[in-house]
Amino acid sequence: MADVITFSSLRKNIEQKKLAPVYLLHGEEGYYIDQLEKMFENVLPEQDKEFNQYVLYAPEVEAPHVVNICQSYPMMADRQMVIVKEVPSTMSFLNGLSKYVEQPNPTTVLVLCVRGATFKGKEFLTALKTGNGIVFESKKLNERSVDPVIAELLKEKNLNIEPKALQMLKEHIGTDVSRIYNEINKLTVVLQPNSMVTPAVIEQNIGISKDYNNFEFIGALSRKDFGRSMKIARYFRKNPKGNPVVILSTVMFNFFTNLMIAYYTADKSERGLMQALGYKWPVQLTDIKNGMAKYSAWQVIEVIGEIRRFDGMIKGVGSRQNEYDLLDNLIYRIITAPGKVVL
Repeated sequence: MADVITFSSLRKNIEQKKLAPVYLLHGEEGYYIDQLEKMFENVLPEQDKEFNQYVLYAPEVEAPHVVNICQSYPMMADRQMVIVKEVPSTMSFLNGLSKYVEQPNPTTVLVLCVRGATFKGKEFLTALKTGNGIVFESKKLNERSVDPVIAELLKEKNLNIEPKALQMLKEHIGTDVSRIYNEINKLTVVLQPNSMVTPAVIEQNIGISKDYNNFEFIGALSRKDFGRSMKIARYFRKNPKGNPVVILSTVMFNFFTNLMIAYYTADKSERGLMQALGYKWPVQLTDIKNGMAKYSAWQVIEVIGEIRRFDGMIKGVGSRQNEYDLLDNLIYRIITAPGKVVL
């Protein structure tokens, strides 16, 4: 397979004009590909773009035409840029470029964008490797992969963050990459370099309450604190736009799923649990440890089932009740779960 590169390092190379002859940008997360497309479109000086930059769309152009353009030479410039957007993930189009990418024109930079899908054609990838091309796979984030993305971006912006603030940010944004970048860019405007992002900073600048948020809600559930859980739920009811129940449902499911993973992890040391759960800081285990002290494994299994039913009902499956009424009922069922699972 062709050399794999991260978004950050690829962005840095583009900024420094350290360019490969061919790039394949593919994957399900469109944000990174969109950003890289813009960067490639601005590599050439404005005076060179008219005769040496081509922005093509795969549905409107065939592979032989792309090859002909790439094999031509730049006019009164050092290089030409050929960007092909909306490339299909099927092998036919890219395989039509295999011979070219195996021996690319050194004065052409060819950028192929397969947005929203992963390309797995071995013939093309082998040819790309032979021609010193670069592959960037833009992967969708999940609960475990979002922490390092946020931490890396904050580091790039010369900001530090407290673990609780990171959890608040993650629970608020989820795995939406564009929102992650937008919210962190807001912080760079109001904070000085090397500042610490605290829960108070998140509350003041992003609009997440440091006392009433998904992070605090999970903490209350982990301790079986019924009063605190209901108090936060009442706040959510009064502020539905900022606290959608459908997101909270996912957060609850993820927590109790992680709790189940912790129960069945052989190494229950701090290090073992962190490795099993993909956590970066020991403080992230606080709710897990509280949950293990308050819930049995059978209770966790029952709770996961209750959350699944709740998730279906708030989406209209078998219920027309108000979603916050359903949440109140779920909180009671979670905290009082007897753990008598019928197999």
